[in-house]
Amino acid sequence: MNTIEQAAKRLAELKRAGFEVPAPDMPGHAATPVPSPAPAPAAPVVAAVPVAVPAEPVPAPVAVEPVAIRPVTSAVSVARTAAVETLPSSGRRSREVALDLPRLEREGYLVPAQARSQLAEQMRIIKRPLLANARGESAQAISRPNLIQVVSAMPGEGKTFFAINLAMSLAMEVDLSVLLVDADVLRPSVLARCGIEPARGLMDVLQSPTIELHDVMLRTNVPKLSILPAGTANAQSTELLASGAMESLLDELASKFSDRIVVFDAPPLIPTTESRVLATRVGQVVMVVEAGKTTHAQVSQAYAAVEQCPVVLSVLNRARGKSGEAYGYYYAT
Repeated sequence: MNTIEQAAKRLAELKRAGFEVPAPDMPGHAATPVPSPAPAPAAPVVAAVPVAVPAEPVPAPVAVEPVAIRPVTSAVSVARTAAVETLPSSGRRSREVALDLPRLEREGYLVPAQARSQLAEQMRIIKRPLLANARGESAQAISRPNLIQVVSAMPGEGKTFFAINLAMSLAMEVDLSVLLVDADVLRPSVLARCGIEPARGLMDVLQSPTIELHDVMLRTNVPKLSILPAGTANAQSTELLASGAMESLLDELASKFSDRIVVFDAPPLIPTTESRVLATRVGQVVMVVEAGKTTHAQVSQAYAAVEQCPVVLSVLNRARGKSGEAYGYYYAT
């Protein structure tokens, strides 16, 4: 079969398949119009023209689908990441406040700028055994060793002054964060001394199951130092501190953050009952005693009130030695 006969046979096949084939101008050149005016129909001439041609448009977009899906998946991932990043700030993140550091420094408190001051060195000496106990380095096994309660026998002995200084000094540690709790729920003063407005805090968490710890914690402008205010005054403060809610809160504070030290500025021991309840649930107690003021009988009575705590240390406040120290060295009991 010659070339012309082959071309004629292919044209006949195209017509039977339903394709419209333009009539040639000259019989000797029947094959010429096929590639020139309509090159596309020439491609389907391959074998299964009637079946393959209608089916071709379907696989073509399917093959492109994976390319279209990739950006959609990426967009979903970005949206989820954004949602996670914005979640802490949607009312679930602790509010940030600014401590009045110049005022604290003027009033004799330790601030980060005084890292090499005499007061800073005294606090370094005082905090070392507390940190050793908190890290489990002591010979005695202590439950909740990172919970430290600061107390005094009577009001006015300097326990709040010491508690703030201890928290500041602990915040200077490289691998620790600190939470200062104003647990003197009868006469709270930590916020006022730091230049912060009153806010919800400990009592509110214990009273309402809908309020969580991070709702009332305050992040400060001192790196790694946060404050938990005393919160709204309550006539049943002793019962709240002895409640199951307080037990759960202490468990959370003791175990949720292994690198956090919690310092409680608690009420004086003799005229109140709140500190006695709290002392049975923390790992360490620091007893602040004012030199030349607190009597031996008062100190003895205060120690008896916290005898259930496994570790009780003492600090002699306002003791003036040859070098003018404000604190004396403490001793274990």
